[in-house]
Amino acid sequence: MPSSLDAYLDIETTGLWPPYSVITVVGIYLVCGQDSRFVQLVGEQVTSDSLLEGLSGISTLYTYNGSRFDLPFINFHLGINLAEVFQHRDLMHDCWRNSLKGGLKCVEQQLGIGRQSRGLNGYQAIRLWWQYVNDYDEHALATLLEYNKEDVVNLKALKEILLKPVPVAHLSAK
Repeated sequence: MPSSLDAYLDIETTGLWPPYSVITVVGIYLVCGQDSRFVQLVGEQVTSDSLLEGLSGISTLYTYNGSRFDLPFINFHLGINLAEVFQHRDLMHDCWRNSLKGGLKCVEQQLGIGRQSRGLNGYQAIRLWWQYVNDYDEHALATLLEYNKEDVVNLKALKEILLKPVPVAHLSAK
């Protein structure tokens, strides 16, 4: 039986409120069984067509706080309601059901999910973007892209921990 194509998505923006902010990066980690590939849309590449092309053929879209942040931001700027187009699962709600509170980085620490970009957060991601735009700082952009990549790759690790199948106890007949 062929595996389904899952997508893990995270965006970076210039702020928290869509009318006054823009999407700077969209990271998509596509996984089908043992095969995976990573797509990043940056700056002017962030369009409705390129996003839908990047998500083409997926079965389920996974995010962390995507219901309240990523998907509304995308809908506002690109006019696409991804929750209507694709099956969406916000892993933050699974975390809450398992008494795991806080943002993605906090939950990663609680579960022992590693991260190279330790110490970076959304505010610093905004600053990295403006360093790139205003100062042509390619290192700042590379750091931002690596940070975004870790976010989406770690979403897969989070999903595997949270949604691990529970073994069925075999009862022996007496």
